[in-house]
Amino acid sequence: MSVASTVLLIAGSPSEHSRSAALLDAVSLRLARRGGLQVERLNIRELPAQALLLAEWGHPEIVKALAQVQRARAIVVATPVYKAAYSGVLKVFLDLLPQTALKEKTVLPLATGGSPHHMLALDYALRPVLQSLSARHILPGVYATDAQIPRSPEGAYAPAADISVRLDEAVATLLAESLRLPPPPQY
Repeated sequence: MSVASTVLLIAGSPSEHSRSAALLDAVSLRLARRGGLQVERLNIRELPAQALLLAEWGHPEIVKALAQVQRARAIVVATPVYKAAYSGVLKVFLDLLPQTALKEKTVLPLATGGSPHHMLALDYALRPVLQSLSARHILPGVYATDAQIPRSPEGAYAPAADISVRLDEAVATLLAESLRLPPPPQY
C-alpha cells in the first residue's frame, strides 16, 4: 500500500472501552467499507507509560508509533474531553511528535464529553496543537456528548443516529480532501 492510501486512527483515551473509542471504531468501519485503504490503529494507552512520560524516542514501541504517524496520509484522532481539554494521554504523545510530524497530512479530530459545554475544546484546545505540528488540513471535527453515544444492553458504546450521520459526512470529507477519493457508498 502506498502512503497515499494509509489512514492512521489514534485513540487518545486512557480507557480501553470508551465513547471516543466508539467514535473511532465507527470511523474504522466506514473506512473499511471503502476498501483499498490501509487503516492502522494506534492506542496510545498501550504504549509504555514510562517511555511516553520520559520522552524515550529510542524505545521500540515509541519508534513504531512515530513511524505510524510518519507513514500515514490521513490521521483521525479521538479523545475524551476532560476539563475543557483533550486527554493527558494524548497530550503526552503529541508532545513526542516532531514539529513537522503532520506536514502534508489531513487530520480529522473527534471528541466526546459529558455535555455540549465542552464542544469548543476541539477548536480551542486540540486544533492549535495539530496546527503547531504542521497539519496540512484540519477538518471540522465531530464532537459527541455522552448521551449521543449510549451504552447498549450488552455494554458496548454505539453512536446515535445523529452522530452516525455526522461521521458519514466527516469520513466522506476525509476521503475526498486527503486521499482524493469519491465518497463511500451509502448502505
